[in-house]
Amino acid sequence: MASIYFVGPYSPIMCGIATYTNSLTKECSDQKWGVITFNLEKYGAPLTDDIVSDYDHVWYGISGREKFSSLDIQNGLYKLRAKKTDSVLWIQHETGIWPNLDRFTTMLSDLNIPKVLTFHTLHFQSHETPCGLRRSQYLMLKKLLPHVDAITVFSYGVYLAVISAFPQYCSKVHIMKHGVHSYPKTKRLNRKEARVKLCDFLLNESELDQNTKEVLMRNRIFTDPDAVLLGQTGFLCHHKNSEALYSVRDNLQKLVPDHRIVAIRIGTARDKYQKTYAKQLKSGLNSPDTILLETWLPANMLPMAQRAFDLNFYWPEECTQSGVMSHVLGSGAVIAGRDLEGVGEMLKDAGQIADTNIDSLTLKIREFVLNPESGKKLEKKAQVYANQYSWSNQVQRHYALSQEVSHKVPALELLSRFGERSLELMNEVPTYASMW
Repeated sequence: MASIYFVGPYSPIMCGIATYTNSLTKECSDQKWGVITFNLEKYGAPLTDDIVSDYDHVWYGISGREKFSSLDIQNGLYKLRAKKTDSVLWIQHETGIWPNLDRFTTMLSDLNIPKVLTFHTLHFQSHETPCGLRRSQYLMLKKLLPHVDAITVFSYGVYLAVISAFPQYCSKVHIMKHGVHSYPKTKRLNRKEARVKLCDFLLNESELDQNTKEVLMRNRIFTDPDAVLLGQTGFLCHHKNSEALYSVRDNLQKLVPDHRIVAIRIGTARDKYQKTYAKQLKSGLNSPDTILLETWLPANMLPMAQRAFDLNFYWPEECTQSGVMSHVLGSGAVIAGRDLEGVGEMLKDAGQIADTNIDSLTLKIREFVLNPESGKKLEKKAQVYANQYSWSNQVQRHYALSQEVSHKVPALELLSRFGERSLELMNEVPTYASMW
């Protein structure tokens, strides 16, 4: 089995791709993985309080987002004692991580080792090109595809966009769905139990000010058994369009006047721009049942909050993929969101509530509120999806693709080597070579 050396942000860097890579490595085979990541003092992003325990597997040496080079990667491979053969570089790509395309291309071309890129932010419904990619993405792929052995994308929509734009590289393009977290203890809790635990955290352990805590208690936000909670978690980024959560709540309250509808946004701001956005959100609150809780949810409380909500609402501006939805599905909760790009594909594949129009989505949420039993059906569909694309299953797919890339092993021979379980995983998509 080939060893995988992931390249990109990693814990304790505070960003979605760091969390994504960390979720993969937790499921990786012992001694068959490593991470080459950024110097924490030079990366320029906030850090979490996470304690890194895998220093034997992780090298914090990439010079920074402006000064990275193939030499950084080679030094990382040397420090991690990577073998010259039987190793694959697996690079997480997002433009903010690798802003200099020419430098990034040079880095790839200078590395004489099998290379796979996972693209986190490709579009397929853009009007800028006939294939659906944004023009900048088309030009980027045109430059990068000759220098890699494979790329992975999160959705069928992106897959079709890329192969229609670059049919000559069809064999290099693979679908590797975003992994889904697993929170078995949280999933076993009912809504009331999850609300009690979330409320206890917010009142006794969170950074909320005393006045906010008193408002939560006085208005019985988490203790009113008749309240329907619409919620949203994650960083307070304006691209999340969190104001839509509150407008949907107001419209929904008019549609179901016999129910109490509460909209709760929980999250924290990472930078000055997000702090400005948070102030704007707060100034627009017009009801005791529209709430903004500016606090950080630790890893054990994020799924608890999502489980406590009757419905998680998601209407972002950028819909290429969603780590937030991965947590929601893993917590056994239900989502209503925007049917656009990869987010829409993920929602529909997981059997959740989706629509391209926010007013139509509000009507679907109304039906959900009036028919509580429908929630149980949606939870079961989410569970099926979560099991299918669990991180452990996705890691098996990573290793199988790495083996093919590093040894050029034909798919059928690879299946025989990896056994019956890998055959089941590969059969989930129509054609291994083009669709997996």
